[in-house]
Amino acid sequence: MMEGTSLCLPVVVLLLHCSPSVPVTVSTTKSKVEVEEFSDAVLSCLFHTEKDPFPRIEWKKTGKDVSFVFFNGQFRGSFEDRASIAGATVTLHKVTQEDAGEYRCEISASLDTVSLGETNVTLKVLVPPHTPFCEIPTSAVTGSGVQLRCRDQQSVPPATYSWFKDSRRISVPHHANATYLINSHTGILEFKSVTKEDSGRYSCLASNGVGSPKMCEGKHMTIEDVNVTAVVAVVMVVCLLVVVCGCGGVLLHRNGFLTRHRGRSFWISQCHGAAHISSQTLHRTEDTSNVNYIPPPQEPQDFKHTQSFML
Repeated sequence: MMEGTSLCLPVVVLLLHCSPSVPVTVSTTKSKVEVEEFSDAVLSCLFHTEKDPFPRIEWKKTGKDVSFVFFNGQFRGSFEDRASIAGATVTLHKVTQEDAGEYRCEISASLDTVSLGETNVTLKVLVPPHTPFCEIPTSAVTGSGVQLRCRDQQSVPPATYSWFKDSRRISVPHHANATYLINSHTGILEFKSVTKEDSGRYSCLASNGVGSPKMCEGKHMTIEDVNVTAVVAVVMVVCLLVVVCGCGGVLLHRNGFLTRHRGRSFWISQCHGAAHISSQTLHRTEDTSNVNYIPPPQEPQDFKHTQSFML
């Protein structure tokens, strides 16, 4: 029995010396991390070394520019006061959108056969919807095409949108003959040809599965048979042109322009053909009409000559 044991011991020692050494290895328990904005993000990094009991640990944020997160036993840059490390696993506190990106954990073991190992972790920071910006026209004419727009530029992942009319959700149409279309990804509600029945108070809801959905303030859209605003504007412009032409004609007639030069018919044709005549143009015309008139000299010693000239 003792002889058998003595024979086995050298074999065991020989196997231990001949067994291959395991070089430095680095891994992570979660290569993709998703957390909400202003919460903590854990970037795991596990390592095993062959001989080196105190390897060098480094964390870097990669991308277009590579920057240090943890180097020489200290956190760097914006992580200096809001990060902690346990072993090689890093915890980032109160992350924001600026923290999202690719991170690399590097372990350097100078005493090992393979001295460098690394692993990568992707951090995605989720942002709940903000109150969307809505573009809702206040009025439109029956038969015209109308678009209502809704957009939230800050939500991550991008929000999807739902439209409401008078606090009731508008269903997405599933047939080709629908009078309206809804794109839940772009936030556009499009009417091909509005009718008076489309009048109402519209609002839009943005949601992305993170946090609470947000809705913009509702706005009322009125569908009218006639564009009253445009008609009033046209009437005002026409009235203004009539007043300008009338006043201009009176001024020119008072100064003798219409009788001596081109006549009344010319002035009327000008009013119809040039609706944009301004008061300054009228003043310049009035000044031009008086260029040929030179008042007689008023000298007391030549009274008779002056009197005969006037006759």
